[in-house]
Amino acid sequence: QVQLVESGGGMVQPGGSLRLSCAASGSILSIHPMGWYRQAPGKERELVAAITSGGSTNYADSVKGRFTISRDNAKNTVYLQMNSLKPEDTAVYYCNLVTTLRDYWGQGTQVTVSS
Repeated sequence: QVQLVESGGGMVQPGGSLRLSCAASGSILSIHPMGWYRQAPGKERELVAAITSGGSTNYADSVKGRFTISRDNAKNTVYLQMNSLKPEDTAVYYCNLVTTLRDYWGQGTQVTVSS
C-alpha cells in the first residue's frame, strides 16, 4: 500500500522559510506525478505545486517565485521549499500522489506564518 508522510511544518515569521518533505513508500513515487496542496480553516483545498516523474513543475500564481517543488526519486521523496513566507500561506499542507486509479494523500503538516 502507498503511504505518504509529510514533515517539516512549523511556525515561522513572515519572510521566513521552511522546507517540507514527503516520503513515499515503495517505488511508485518515481513514475507518477506528485503535488503539494494546502487547506486553511474554512477554505477549499488548493493546489500549490506539482511535479511530474520527469521533473517538470507547475505552481499556483500565488506562490510563483517563492516556492520550489523538487523530487528525489532514489529516496522516494518530494520536497517543497517555501521562501518569503506570508501570513496568507498559513494552512495545512498535504502531499499528493496521482495514479490512474486514485489519488493518495499524506496526513498533512501545519504551516503557520505569524509575527
